[in-house]
Amino acid sequence: MSEQAQPAANSPESVHGWRPATGELTGEGFSLWVAERIAAAEAAIATLSAVQGRRTISNTLAPYDQAVEQLSLAGSQAGVLNSVASDRSVRNQAQVEAQRVAQVATALSLNRTVYDALSAIDPDELAAASEPTRHYLQRTLLGYRLAGVDKDEATRQQLVQLQEQAMRLSLEFSRNIQEGGKTIRVESASELEGLPEDFLARHTPNCEGQFELTTDQPEMQPVMTFAHSHALRERMFLAYNTRCYPRNRQVLLDLLATRQQIATLLEFRSWADLATADQMMGSAANVREFLARLEAASREGSEREFALVSDFARRRDPGVRLDAASRGYWYEQYRRTAYAFDSQSVRPYFPYAQVEQGVLATAEKLFGVEFRRAAATGWHPDVSVWEVFDGGLLKGRFYLDMHPREGKDKWFSAAPVVTGVRGRALPEAALICNFPGGEPAGRERDPGLMQYSDVVTYFHEFGHLMHAILGGHTEWAGLSGFATEGDFIEVPSQMLEEFFRDASLLQSFARHYLSGEVLPTETIEAMKRAGAFGRADWMRTQLYYTTLSLDLHDSDAASLDPDAMTRQLFEAFQPWSWIDGNRMYASFGHLTGYSSNYYTYVYDKVIALDFFAQFEATNLLGCDAATRYRKLVIEQGGSRRGRQMVRDFLGRDEDFEAFRSWLNEEFA
Repeated sequence: MSEQAQPAANSPESVHGWRPATGELTGEGFSLWVAERIAAAEAAIATLSAVQGRRTISNTLAPYDQAVEQLSLAGSQAGVLNSVASDRSVRNQAQVEAQRVAQVATALSLNRTVYDALSAIDPDELAAASEPTRHYLQRTLLGYRLAGVDKDEATRQQLVQLQEQAMRLSLEFSRNIQEGGKTIRVESASELEGLPEDFLARHTPNCEGQFELTTDQPEMQPVMTFAHSHALRERMFLAYNTRCYPRNRQVLLDLLATRQQIATLLEFRSWADLATADQMMGSAANVREFLARLEAASREGSEREFALVSDFARRRDPGVRLDAASRGYWYEQYRRTAYAFDSQSVRPYFPYAQVEQGVLATAEKLFGVEFRRAAATGWHPDVSVWEVFDGGLLKGRFYLDMHPREGKDKWFSAAPVVTGVRGRALPEAALICNFPGGEPAGRERDPGLMQYSDVVTYFHEFGHLMHAILGGHTEWAGLSGFATEGDFIEVPSQMLEEFFRDASLLQSFARHYLSGEVLPTETIEAMKRAGAFGRADWMRTQLYYTTLSLDLHDSDAASLDPDAMTRQLFEAFQPWSWIDGNRMYASFGHLTGYSSNYYTYVYDKVIALDFFAQFEATNLLGCDAATRYRKLVIEQGGSRRGRQMVRDFLGRDEDFEAFRSWLNEEFA
């Protein structure tokens, strides 16, 4: 089937759990749609199982992949709607459907008949097949073995029950975070001193003269960065870090115990060893060795940074408390003095609409594609739908759901919506974010002034999206989009973060929302120098999160105290004083998705910086590296091992020096 014919195969009726023409979405309608996808998957497995005689790629791997496609479709959209649907009944139904899809997927992963059939594919035919096909089969069979398919029937049934329990607990943990926002009260306007003017303009006192602030990102982040009042920052810090406590404490302990049971049945020492067995890293021991290397590389720089900031803070305020609620504020104050850079000063140059336009334009040039606004409707009126064209051919669609609303997930992420398969279905993906702006019609529009870090986050998530779209034209659904090893998945997104340090790229869209003035070059240079200061502190924070996720899954769940562990690790990696009452683990959402493998972010940062070093500094978007990067990495989806893609692009394994140079870039 030609690519021009693909849209018919990707018909809205078959691939969307809502009505694209109207955006209509009901729990009952979505449940029926999921049931159709599950039935299609089961029919494909029945076809595979009924084969008599010689096993081939077409009669065995192909129907297996069709089942994978249908389950991916249903599971992806159940996950998305569980995160974004405004109607709580729809969110509840989406969660039920996510569990139902997971049950079917777990049963498939332990289906010995299917495993035996895949194992029996004619080796001569397989030897002549494409490299992605061989890779897909090898990875699939490894996944079956890691799931426990070779265990006896009683053990397999126990694993099914435990996997279902783990999924239920993971969804409960995530839902509590999603719906667990808090509100804090501000008694006096004096506590708001230091906050940006646009922030203050959006907040007026109630009839009792009090201000109310939420723990949503557009309100939490400015408070922690700019508010002069330590008392306000501390209240916000504790509200943000107790959003899901105590509810999620026991949920997490139950989840960790369940995962440990699974690992034990599969004869692994811990969940951390099981979770890394099919990753680039290979084992929890290898992760610890890598983290030790990062710890050594960041220790001296972190000590130097803290000495400078703490000395500065004490000169300004001899009685200052340098605790966890002080970190963002005092780094901001130090940068203003040491680098003559006030991060508030650039906010007017980054209104949301201009940033969106700048991100889209930059991505178009980098990847050689064109984005067009589509007439289709998403799951909410706030969602915009875009189509991606390459040489006049439609390559996929994406959805931008970019601002907070009640009941919506509070974080920033990219998610697959439709699994792309060459000749069968166009890929679709979504960004689910919580940036400023997006006020409803009828109210005075908030320009949505963003901090520079928000701009970088936007392009980070857009990297995931382009990976899903351009990598969504593989020959197998199981290799589509970002179906790579989990510890390679952050490479494309982290590599794109570096692009918006380039002055010419920023100036292509960074204009003052009132005057139209272009962001001055000298401001950008000051911003870059100021931004380099604090990287060691950032790395120590990442080591804290990473070690926490690893230790939680590499310890005996029965005797685990997450409160004590969280404090112990904070004090091991952070120079800032601990604040009693901090329960961050209860809202650490990555514990469900990445589980023990949060190390992915720091590991992939090393690879991403080496990748970025291959681009021409004066021609980032048009150099040969841009073309090679798209072809050798992005377009591959999951068709090659992450290690092989690194070698294809670099001609070698990643080098630590690009990361070391970035971490210790001169900031004096």
